[in-house]
Amino acid sequence: MTLGCSKNKVDTEHILSQVEELYEIVPEGEDMPVDVLLINTCGFIGDAKEESVQAVLEAVEKKRRGEAAKLIVFGCLSQRYAHELPDLIPEVDAWFGARDFDPVIKELGVEPDASKRNFRYLTTPSHYAYLKISEGCDRRCSYCAIPFIRGAHKSVPVEDLVSEARHLADKGVKELILIAQDTTYYGLDLYRRRALAELIQRLSEVEGIQWIRIHYSYPAAFPEDVLEQMAHNPKVCRYMDIPLQHISDKVLANMHRNVDGAWTRKLIAMMREKVPGVVLRTTMIVGHPGEGKRDFQELLDFVEEARFERLGAFMYSEEEGTYGAENFKDSISAKTKQERLDALMSLQSDMSLDFNMSRIGTEIDVIVDDFNDGVYVCRSEFESPDVDGEILVRYDSAVLGDVHPYSLIGEFVRVRITGADEYDLIADLIDF
Repeated sequence: MTLGCSKNKVDTEHILSQVEELYEIVPEGEDMPVDVLLINTCGFIGDAKEESVQAVLEAVEKKRRGEAAKLIVFGCLSQRYAHELPDLIPEVDAWFGARDFDPVIKELGVEPDASKRNFRYLTTPSHYAYLKISEGCDRRCSYCAIPFIRGAHKSVPVEDLVSEARHLADKGVKELILIAQDTTYYGLDLYRRRALAELIQRLSEVEGIQWIRIHYSYPAAFPEDVLEQMAHNPKVCRYMDIPLQHISDKVLANMHRNVDGAWTRKLIAMMREKVPGVVLRTTMIVGHPGEGKRDFQELLDFVEEARFERLGAFMYSEEEGTYGAENFKDSISAKTKQERLDALMSLQSDMSLDFNMSRIGTEIDVIVDDFNDGVYVCRSEFESPDVDGEILVRYDSAVLGDVHPYSLIGEFVRVRITGADEYDLIADLIDF
C-alpha cells in the first residue's frame, strides 16, 4: 500500500522490483491473506498523517485476524516520528524511514541488487509511469516539512534516468511524468547548472517514449530553456504543473517563496507567450498566517486574471518543526479558511468550465487509460492522471469494427470533443 504523493509510488516500485522474484505482488485493495503487508506512508500535512496512521491501524487489525503474517511500515510518517511510533503501535514488525530502501529489501529477505537499481515494478497502468528525477529539497518554504523529512536536494544522474526510462519503455511505458520536490532545481548539485531541459532532451531520445510531462516546477529562477523544449520538442506535453501558492507579496514573503507577485505575473505571461496553447496547473494555499482580506482578494483577482486551466487549493496546515509553526501564529479560523477555499474553488470551477467548453469541436490525440461500461477513459497532453479530469469516449463499433475494445487500452486514438463540464470532456472516436 502506497499513501501520499507519486514520489512515494516510485519508491515503492523500486523496492518491489528487487523482491518480485521471491514474492507474488498483491496490489492494494485485493482482499486476501498475505505473507507481508508493506505500507509506504505520507507525513506531509495533518490529513495525510491521519490517513497513514489509520492505514497502519487497519493493517494491525488484518494481522490480528491472521490476514497478514508480517507488517512493515516505511516512508515519510515513520521518518518524521521514528521515536514515537514504535512505542505507540508495537504490533508493527519493522519501521523504516523515507530513504531506507535497502533495509526494507533486506527485511523482506532479499539482498539488494545494484544491477537493478534503475528497475521498477509498475503499480500504474503499463503505458505511463512517474520518473523521480531528484530526492529531497533545498528550499525552506515556511509551511513545509519536506526538507527535514526527505533531506537535502539530490539529483539522480542523467545516465541513470535515461537507463530507467529505457527499462520503462521496454515494459510498454509511453508517457513519462517527471516528478521531484522541485523539478526545476534539477542538476544544480551534480552539474552546477539547471539541467532539466538537457534531461528532457535525452529522455525524448528513448525509443518508445512518446509523451513527457513536467510536474512540481518551482517558480523562482525558472529555467527558460525548459519552455524551449516544450515549444519545439514534439514529445514534451504543453502542460506545466507549477505550484505558485499565492500572489500577495506579504504572504509570499511569509511563505519564504523567494518570489513576489510581479515576478509571478511575469513568469505566467512568459510561459503563455513562449508556449502557445500551454495548459497551466497550479496549487494555492489559503489561510496562511498573515493572509488578510485584501491579500485573499488579490489572490482571487489574480486567479481570475491568469485563468489557470487547472487549479487545486489547500487550507494552511500548521506543521510542527517548520519555520511557520515556530514563528507565526495560526490565527485564521478554520471557518474562514474553509470559506476562502470554497470561494477560490468556485471561481476556478467557472474558469475550468470555460476552458473545457472552448475545446468542443476540436480534434485531438488522446491516450486510452481504461475501458468501463462501454466508455473509454482517456487523456490528452493537457490532462495528467489522478489530478485532472478525463476525456470520456463512447465505444463506436462503426469505427472499431471487429477490434476488441480492450485492445485500445494504452494506445493513442484520435477523437473529437463533443461535450464538457467543469472537469471532464465527452468525445467521439474518429480514428485509432
